[in-house]
Amino acid sequence: MTDENETAQAAGQPIDQTADQTARSDRQHAVPDDFEPLTATYERLRHSSDPDELSEFARRPLPDKSDQAAFSRATALLEAVAGNAHTPVEDRIMLAETMPFPNVLVKLSVDADANVRKAVAANTDDKNWLVGRLTKDPVPEVRDVALRNKRTSWKMRLEGAQNPDVDAETLDFLSRFGVESEQGAPAVLTSMVRRAVALNPNTAPETLERLANDPDPVVAKAAAKRRG
Repeated sequence: MTDENETAQAAGQPIDQTADQTARSDRQHAVPDDFEPLTATYERLRHSSDPDELSEFARRPLPDKSDQAAFSRATALLEAVAGNAHTPVEDRIMLAETMPFPNVLVKLSVDADANVRKAVAANTDDKNWLVGRLTKDPVPEVRDVALRNKRTSWKMRLEGAQNPDVDAETLDFLSRFGVESEQGAPAVLTSMVRRAVALNPNTAPETLERLANDPDPVVAKAAAKRRG
């Protein structure tokens, strides 16, 4: 008699019933014959040249978070899909717009397609260091979108306000920092951003006119001087 049978008898449980329960438990935890280890699947997807397979993975619904192992596996595989240039661009943009996972967004933030990077720049789930990196993107449109992201730090906004390559529309957006938007931000920092906008040669006349009436006299003086 096995130890398991002895335990079942001691508990007053029929041996046949115990064996049946054990068999069911073994079946539930058995590894499927076609199971592929995470590392193998990751590498396969990372190097896949099949856009249909990659698209299917990109759009596959995520497991419930209560199944932690399956959820972690799925998000790891999305990283491989996001970093593969053979994944259709519309799927990479979709992931950039909707994913909250840093590992996926980091891959997409260096995508060769500027539209993908632009979608990452607009994602409000970005970490501030990631969106900050995109404020220095070589493509102006990506930089401008990143500067408008609420996750962008004041330091990155200040650098953007000082950049003569930033367009007038984005500078107008930055000129409202601490006055019409994010009024709870530290006044000293927000006024530094608005003053930098006032001094930027790309700032539109109508923005300068408004800044000339800024509640901070230092900002107002800088704008008035620019207006002549």
